[in-house]
Amino acid sequence: MAIKFNVHEIGSNIEPTAPKKFYLRPINSGEKTLDDLATDISHSCSLTESDVYAVLQSLVREIPRAISDGYIVRLGNLGSFRMSVNSTGSAKKEDVSELNVHKRRLIFHPSKQMKKELDKVCFEKKISPYK
Repeated sequence: MAIKFNVHEIGSNIEPTAPKKFYLRPINSGEKTLDDLATDISHSCSLTESDVYAVLQSLVREIPRAISDGYIVRLGNLGSFRMSVNSTGSAKKEDVSELNVHKRRLIFHPSKQMKKELDKVCFEKKISPYK
């Protein structure tokens, strides 16, 4: 199945006088929750929905724990998670501390296999009932 998209006209912030261009914007079909994923996964393996949910909940607990210990978390063919920060600069090396951190971010890098699967995704223009 294809991901539906809308078309949006957007102008340039850098050159406001430049002609506007049209861009594709994907339309979300909704959400898949942890419960939904547990149900879907349980139908394709010998584990019960409860077992799958327990494993997924454990991942939710363990990933931040490992990240906070300074590890990159690699989840095989899924990809990896790592911590990144934005910080303010200091004039002297010895003045740099945790207080310089103003934003923490969790970065996800999909695996090669995940990227290959995402490259197969097709897009379909949403037909508007209005002209």
